[in-house]
Amino acid sequence: MSGGSANGGSAHGHCRGASPSAARLHELVEGVHAWIQPDGTWWINNAGAVIGTGETMVIDTCATEERTRRFLAAVGEAADGRPIRVAANTHDHGDHTHGNCLLPSNAVLVGHESTRRRMLRDPTIDAAPRQWDPVPDWGKVSRRPPTIVTRSELTVYAGDRRVDLVHPGRVAHTQGDLVAWLPDERILFAGDLVFHGLTPLVFAGSVRGALESLDWLAGFGADWIVPGHGPIVGKAAVESVLADHERYYRFVLRTAERGRHEGLNALETAQQADLGEFAAWADAERLVLNLHRADAESAGGSMDVGRAFDDAMVWNGGPLTTHVCCGPDAAPPVV
Repeated sequence: MSGGSANGGSAHGHCRGASPSAARLHELVEGVHAWIQPDGTWWINNAGAVIGTGETMVIDTCATEERTRRFLAAVGEAADGRPIRVAANTHDHGDHTHGNCLLPSNAVLVGHESTRRRMLRDPTIDAAPRQWDPVPDWGKVSRRPPTIVTRSELTVYAGDRRVDLVHPGRVAHTQGDLVAWLPDERILFAGDLVFHGLTPLVFAGSVRGALESLDWLAGFGADWIVPGHGPIVGKAAVESVLADHERYYRFVLRTAERGRHEGLNALETAQQADLGEFAAWADAERLVLNLHRADAESAGGSMDVGRAFDDAMVWNGGPLTTHVCCGPDAAPPVV
């Protein structure tokens, strides 16, 4: 695919993804569940629940009131009366945090200090961004940032279950990424450090940092990885999924370097790029956002987020498609 649009503009106004009712809770081992929301594209994330002796921990919430209520209802049924006492956010983005306000009022919320800081000033929860079509409807949600924060790592317990919340030691998807690692069960909730089967997004972080985090992720030796978006990754697929990310990030860095050498801006570079093996990944327009980030990193300066999204819409031939509020059921939970 060379330049042009990921979908030719034909999808605007039409939801082709999965409705909130398509989401399911999948038990990886007894008491540890992944909440998988097809189709994993813009604003449709995964989350998790860890059920221990007498209490439950959740990992992330969802973008909308409806999706979060479905998630919490499923967790409540699986937990059989064991209340949510603690929750963790893997990073600050609204698809993982808007639903925090629907958690029990006495639940302790944990995250990175950057996540708290950025959530307090994030405008998207007050007015859904109009870069998407249809414009998302969050429902009745409000800010609820973490009240316990870490800069590196923190261990919490859900009853008898240990959960290590660990920062990769560098800016990657965001400044405040945390993974939730269950060392006894060898399950890794990776947040948006892993996008399985769709285009990774690093406009709020670092392309190089995301690339350098891949060896760190592999080092956990996980039997299961729950990505921030897309199907669950079984042990046999971990190496190939991380290798896919490596090739994509190196493609972004090479493409950005070539564009700068030719005197092109990020949009012009993206329009001339051949996505090759990555053309089939959903949300391909993220290339533009990632190139903006790569150019900003190279220049040692900040990135104009508004311009980056404007350019992404030009590349896409119109607003970016989201299925967060509607669409037919689809997509497998595990690959």
